[in-house]
Amino acid sequence: MVSRRTVRAIAALLGLTVLAGLGYALRWRSNPSPCPYAQRHAINFPRPVITRSRLRDVLKPQPSERLLEVGPGTGYYTGMVARAIEPSGTLHAVDVQSEMVEHVRTRMRQEGNPNVEPIRGDARSLPYPDDTFDAAYLVLVLGEIPDQERALDELERVLKPDGRLVIGESLPDPHFVGFEGLRRRVEQRGLTFDARVGTRVGYFTRFDAGISDRSADSVE
Repeated sequence: MVSRRTVRAIAALLGLTVLAGLGYALRWRSNPSPCPYAQRHAINFPRPVITRSRLRDVLKPQPSERLLEVGPGTGYYTGMVARAIEPSGTLHAVDVQSEMVEHVRTRMRQEGNPNVEPIRGDARSLPYPDDTFDAAYLVLVLGEIPDQERALDELERVLKPDGRLVIGESLPDPHFVGFEGLRRRVEQRGLTFDARVGTRVGYFTRFDAGISDRSADSVE
């Protein structure tokens, strides 16, 4: 039988562990940065709300399109999108960490996705001219960028006049970006909210550059 002293010691240890985790999360949120490559296994877990199929439904990738993924990490969504734009479409996957870029390059080669171009770059200064992409997307990435406003400006800049922007967010990501504030900030840049799928704590949302007068869809 476990003694009361042992139970109290275990409870105290668990409490300290939780507090340490909360402290780490708060420090990470106040100091935005991408998930380190050494912790890459944590971003490969299944994502029950922001699934690959939901991203495909919201992004609506089409064959022959030129798309941009910002912050692919290890390529959780990359292969699915790349296959959706075959045979002549191209997906540019831009990550600030060279280790992630090489990881995606290797993974796409192994999965047989030659239409992916992994590139090292900063979301605050994308290495592309204006009006380059039919669509861009980033999932669990915006909150990790030290200057989110600059990144949103860059995304608007590289989209074609009729382009689409899809952003995915989900708790318990410490850098979670709430929908209402995000919508306001993106619409200030001239893009129009078009759709959302998911819930308040996990969602994909799409903004269209070429829409001015139409009702938006929202699926909870």
